[in-house]
Amino acid sequence: MEVNDYKIEPGADLAYADLKEAFLYEADLEGANLRGAHLREADLAGANLSGANLSGTDLAYADLKEAFLVEANLAGANLRGANLKEAKLTGANLAGANLRGAHLKEANL
Repeated sequence: MEVNDYKIEPGADLAYADLKEAFLYEADLEGANLRGAHLREADLAGANLSGANLSGTDLAYADLKEAFLVEANLAGANLRGANLKEAKLTGANLAGANLRGAHLKEANL
């Protein structure tokens, strides 16, 4: 799959990519490098981001409902207002992440 000329696949290098408001529903980005990427208001519901590097990524108001973020690095990520309902976050690094207003109902931390 390609979005905004970026190849969306497991292990992809999408560091600093501009994917604002992108439709990435159920995308497989396992182990991808999304460091510093711009994913504000993106639809990542059901996406597999297990083991992905999302450090410093802007995920404000993104839809991450039922997303798999197991062992993901979210250090310093902006998750303000993000929908993380039923997301799987076991083993995720959330150090310094902004979770203000994030929806975490039934999230597995």
